[in-house]
Amino acid sequence: MGIGYRVLVRPALRVFDSEKSHSRALRALRIASSNPLFRATLSLLYKPRKHLPITRFGQTYQHPFGIAAGLDKKAEALRGWESLGLAFIEIGGITQHEQDGNPKPRMFRASNSMALVNRMGFNNAGSEKTATFLKTHITNIGKPSVPLWANLGKSKITPLEESAADYATTMTRLWKYVDVFVINVSSPNTPNLRELQHDSALESIINSCRGVNQTMSEKHGTAQKPLLVKIAPDLTDDQLHAVVKTARLAGCDGIVATNTTVERSTPSSSSDAKVFAETGGLSGAPLLNRSTEMIHKIYQITDGDWPIVGVGGIMSAQDAWEKIGAGACLLQAYSGFVFEGAGLTKSVVHGLHKKLRESPYSTFEEAIGFSHTESRAIQGNE
Repeated sequence: MGIGYRVLVRPALRVFDSEKSHSRALRALRIASSNPLFRATLSLLYKPRKHLPITRFGQTYQHPFGIAAGLDKKAEALRGWESLGLAFIEIGGITQHEQDGNPKPRMFRASNSMALVNRMGFNNAGSEKTATFLKTHITNIGKPSVPLWANLGKSKITPLEESAADYATTMTRLWKYVDVFVINVSSPNTPNLRELQHDSALESIINSCRGVNQTMSEKHGTAQKPLLVKIAPDLTDDQLHAVVKTARLAGCDGIVATNTTVERSTPSSSSDAKVFAETGGLSGAPLLNRSTEMIHKIYQITDGDWPIVGVGGIMSAQDAWEKIGAGACLLQAYSGFVFEGAGLTKSVVHGLHKKLRESPYSTFEEAIGFSHTESRAIQGNE
């Protein structure tokens, strides 16, 4: 979509409510991808022609780029995301109980800053309805050809002390249909949720989900599913060290860095300033450097020995390459699709392929964490 999207579509979107625009775009993708001819057309236009295979979590991804949670909470357009060439799809956040989320309006677009502010509040159909939907989809259409991830959130009505059971129930209901689970304890839009990032609370949630994993694995005679934790970009260094230590010791298979931020950078215009003043989590270009910095720190803390999924502010191949250099092995975008359109996947993957060819690394795997490798090499020569 590229230039056409930026010149024609993006300006038009400024006229419409952000959440309504999102819903219309998702509905259009779902409808278009329900037709074989349109699916083929979408693939022809947007599917990357380059491959950057990477194996993580027992799965091989055609390239490292997927969608982040929030773009398709209800798994409405699974075939559409496949047609656009995403390497993996994350649905949700999904909570044990169905909930409407926070009052509207709750999503705001700062176009000049290429940023979004949202306070959605985990609006979703709930774990039971989502599981039924996935079962029907897989029965009638088949399982997605790419790994399906699910983002697990806490129901607003569930007390913090009962959070572990809430997450575990959702995971139990979705287990048969999902390939990777992400424990989301970092959304700023559910009251006190971020308190669950701390030591005993996080350990309790992870242990409950690992118990589900073992039980369901034994019941169905298949391998356990990878379990990741998604963190906030607003953690202090001490808090980050504690979260990483707790999650690793509790048996998490990796980490997603990062969620949206409650911090605000300087807006690019007076209209953007009004958006930045809204309560909620900020995503998009202003989050890029902070999320990449968090990836750097996690890579250093873990000596590059723990998979990091990088998300936050990816609008181009250069943004993606910086996250790979910081230590991310897989990447996700949300706001990037709002501001760059469906062509973002192809642009990023082809751009990464070009950067890899121009680098001293022969495989994508070798390039992961290259900023650290190059830094050590420079220090060794001093």
